This record gives sequence, C-alpha cells and structure tokens, in this order.
Amino acid sequence: MRLYALAVYLFLYIPIAVIAVFSFNAGRYAAQLQGFSTQWYGKALSNPFVMEALQTSATVAAASAVLATIAGTLAALALQGVTGKPRLIFDALLYIAVMVPGIVIGISTLIGLVTLFDWLNPILAAAWPLPGAAPQLNLGKGSLIAAHGLFAMALVVIIVRARVAGMDRSLIEASADLGATPFGTFRQVTLPQIFPAILAGFLLSFTFSFDDFIIAFFVAGSETTLPIYVFSSIRRGVTPEINAIGTMVLAVSLVVLIVAQTILQRGRRRPDA
Repeated sequence: MRLYALAVYLFLYIPIAVIAVFSFNAGRYAAQLQGFSTQWYGKALSNPFVMEALQTSATVAAASAVLATIAGTLAALALQGVTGKPRLIFDALLYIAVMVPGIVIGISTLIGLVTLFDWLNPILAAAWPLPGAAPQLNLGKGSLIAAHGLFAMALVVIIVRARVAGMDRSLIEASADLGATPFGTFRQVTLPQIFPAILAGFLLSFTFSFDDFIIAFFVAGSETTLPIYVFSSIRRGVTPEINAIGTMVLAVSLVVLIVAQTILQRGRRRPDA
C-alpha cells in the first residue's frame, strides 16, 4: 500500500515539478533545459497582458470570496435551526453544488445570465431618463464574480457549518441568560469561535476563483483572467514564460491553502472556553 500511495503521489506531482524546473530554463524552448536562469519570471512580470490578466483574476477572486464568505456564513448559521426533511433537502442541494462538474455550472450560468440580460436590457433602455444610449448589462467581471461567488458559497457553508456544529452551545445559552442581545451574543461568543473557519473559507474561495478556468471561460465575456490567458498562450506553444506563470500561480495557491489548513487546525485545537 505504501508503494501504491507513493506511485500515486509521484504520478500527480512529477509533472508539476517538471513545470517548476523548466521555468528556470535559460533557453527559449520549454522542453529543452539549456541552463539555469530566472529571465522568464522577469519577462512574465513585465508583460502588460499578463499583469492585466493577473489584476482581473485578483479583483474577481477577492470580490467573489467576500461575497461567498458573507452569504455562506449566514447560510451556515441559518441551517443550524433547520431539521427533518428540509435539512436533508438543503444538504443534498449543498453537496450537489460542489459535485456538479464545472462545465455544467459554466454553461448553465451562461444561459441564465444571457436570458436575464435579454430581459432586463430592454427595460433599462425604456426607463433610462438621460439622453443617449442606456447602459447595457453584459458578461464581464460582474458575471465572473457572481458565478464564482455562488459556487464558492457552498464550500464556505460546509466549512463554517462543521465549525458551528462543534461549538459549545452552553456558552451561547449562558450569554443569553446574562442578558446579552442576539447580536451581542453573535459578536462576542459565536463569531470568535467560528472566525477561523470563516477565514479558511475565504482563502479557499479566493484560491478557487483565482485558479478557475472552466467557469470563467463561459462567463468572462471580453475579460481575460490569468488562466484564460495561459490557455490562449499555450495554443501557440508552451514557452518557459508560461512555465514561470504556472509556477508562480502554483506557489501562491499552495501558500493560501497551507494558511487555510493551518487556520482550520488551530481553530479545531482552540478551546471553546
């Protein structure tokens, strides 16, 4: 079993290690290692198209993570009071949202948004009070934030709800007995206990949105995220610059995931007293 596990991990991570090694290639060809150099990192960071795509990805990821964290936390707290068959239905819908392939989410989101825009744009044009053409709703950053936020919200609900289920309910009851308002109890008792899970959910949501290609490909419109830029570039051939971009994205994603996991572990070990 150990050899089998080792073979699986090697199969998963050797290609990633190869990309990282060849990102330091001094030559111009990605498949021929011709010395050590960091020149491709400098070229990637000085490429205006890369930086514009990076800015778009970071903006969308931050906004969608905030949206998913707020909505997911509120939903996780609300679901604690749901029992019986409604709870089973909500749980099923929650896990289905995580299990559905990204291509299905992308296509369905695209169809839903286009249908909504076709219905709203004539209304906006008719109600626009100023002279000139009325603004039109189109695919772009807004659709990216909405699509990523809705999917990531399910992840936040799962993470926060697990933390809420492990809380000491006697602290909340004691706070109410001492005369604290519901909001005061939430702010002083509940929030400090679930904050590690909230922060971890935010970081995981940010990572998902930043790395996503499939959903973004359908709903990005004229916007170009970093994964879309990389995909468009490798259609003309893989270069060491693409390897450098992939290595930097991998490093950032690993750091965020490690931080999120560390926060979750500390939150579980932290006493509730």
